[in-house]
Amino acid sequence: MKLYQIVIILCMLACGGTQNPAPLVPSQPEESGKARYLALGDSYTIGQSVAPDERWPVILANELEDGGKSIATPQIVARTGWTTRNLLDALEQSPPTGTFDLVSLLIGVNNQYQGRNKEEYRIEFRQLLQKSITYAGGDAGNVFVLSIPDWGVTAMGEGNRDHIAAEIDSFNAIAKDECDKLKIVFIDITGISRKALNDPTMIASDQLHFSGKMYRLWVNDVILEVRKLF
Repeated sequence: MKLYQIVIILCMLACGGTQNPAPLVPSQPEESGKARYLALGDSYTIGQSVAPDERWPVILANELEDGGKSIATPQIVARTGWTTRNLLDALEQSPPTGTFDLVSLLIGVNNQYQGRNKEEYRIEFRQLLQKSITYAGGDAGNVFVLSIPDWGVTAMGEGNRDHIAAEIDSFNAIAKDECDKLKIVFIDITGISRKALNDPTMIASDQLHFSGKMYRLWVNDVILEVRKLF
């Protein structure tokens, strides 16, 4: 891997990105009578390097609206570079208020990138699932989880793709196991993310994150499960 690629990775994954895409919990106007959606995660949920309307939670909410489900603008708690620990700390410092009709969680890529302990991930991921259920009014049926996508298919993963893929798969196995224990829907989008290896239009301009085109593919799978939750 070239030096400039290493520098970019360190900045984007470990240091929180080159931009500040959104406040911790974006303030939303009152949307009375609409279902409330809370999206928890990291750079993939906040949509690093894509326009706000290309973030996958926003695309999902729009698709649900078009399908006749009245849903408010997603409340997003996510930041580029966050691990499970970072997300837990943020939620403890500024917990979302009220009850949500739908809660999503996508977290773990930075645990993998930073070489953090997998058992630590399991413990913290379980805590995040439990918090998600609480935000959903105690109903695990209103919570869903997306698997960690494979950033190894980007230019930044070149030369180390097999190792990254194996690591991502092992973290996802933990996430699915914990979801199964709590009867939370786990949606595997990792295979979809790997399609970007042969399609550069699925990669964002920073050459590390995914584009709106990729996020729309995720939503095509996610919405089938989410409609069942509603």
